[in-house]
Amino acid sequence: MSNFRICCPCNFGLESVLSGEVKRIEGQDITVTDGRVEFSGDENMLARANLWLRTAERVQIILGSFKAQTFTELFDNVEKLPLQDFIGKKDAFPVKGWSLNSQLHSIPDCQAIIKKAIVKKLSSIYGVNWFEETGAVHQIQFSILRDQVTIMLDTSGPSLHKRGYRRISNAAPIKETLAAGILDLARIYPDTQIYDPFCGSGTFLIEAAYKAKNIAPGIYRRFAAEKWSEIPQKVWKEERERAVSMVRRDITFRGIGSDIDSECVNLTLENAKKAGIPNSITATTADIRNFKLPDTRSIVVCNPPYGERLSDEKEVTELYRTMGKIFVPNENVSFYIISSLENFEEVFGRKADKRRKLYNGMVKCQLFSYLRKNK
Repeated sequence: MSNFRICCPCNFGLESVLSGEVKRIEGQDITVTDGRVEFSGDENMLARANLWLRTAERVQIILGSFKAQTFTELFDNVEKLPLQDFIGKKDAFPVKGWSLNSQLHSIPDCQAIIKKAIVKKLSSIYGVNWFEETGAVHQIQFSILRDQVTIMLDTSGPSLHKRGYRRISNAAPIKETLAAGILDLARIYPDTQIYDPFCGSGTFLIEAAYKAKNIAPGIYRRFAAEKWSEIPQKVWKEERERAVSMVRRDITFRGIGSDIDSECVNLTLENAKKAGIPNSITATTADIRNFKLPDTRSIVVCNPPYGERLSDEKEVTELYRTMGKIFVPNENVSFYIISSLENFEEVFGRKADKRRKLYNGMVKCQLFSYLRKNK
């Protein structure tokens, strides 16, 4: 059985959340750096990580890491990697990546050099000079940071935020991985009651239901490495069966959404159905001004409009003032609000109990947490 060094990139600000997830699936030798978590595991851990990690963007095998300031150094070090352990004679091996603060800064040139090095190595192994690349895709990913090169193999395929349930979304959706990270910080339990008064396409509510019911977020999708001959099919079968067996079925969780846009409400309900949890979520058309605080222990989590256009600024400011008047923490309710508005607390009218820097796509935001107030 093989042992891999695995790398999972994530949203900046969610590294500690992802590290906690890796611990829960029993990943070993965990290290955390900006925007990524590394750990060790076997084939089953590789499949488990793809199925279970809620905040990881993808799961990659680290093939090697080395310093390179010239194309010759890059070529020679790539050629030394154990590429034949993963890439077969007919497999496809496209190359992509990025470089930052390094001597080798041309991405197209780095791609070409890495590709040539792989071809030379595999040619010597398989005794051919040309590769048809008609087999399973083995995406090569490289990163070069301050001249330190890391060569990885992507096992996920499409990014892990693509769970499979949100085929349709509203104009400003929050990524599933970011929503899952915020919900981890909010602490979702099997008996949680959660409200989202800006439900959009239902991402917060669905991710919360998945968390409460202990549904693996990747249970309904497929992964690139499932087509690889190097990982036995029984591994994927075992891990999927394990995931199904761990679902909590008799719980009292409720996800309650509302939105001023009736199309968003319909999207939430449609996506909840696609996610397999229609009975856990309800949604209605309603204006935030009519939102009533629940009188039972609950969590409010939302991604209100940011007002990125100057023309929206006055409207968004008024919206946030309205929220501040309604969202008053008490012994029953806590609030988690993500926003890019720099003076959010001033407009909202209350300092947050906790703040955390996050990125919603390329937009720099903060998560403002207002916790329950004990009597």
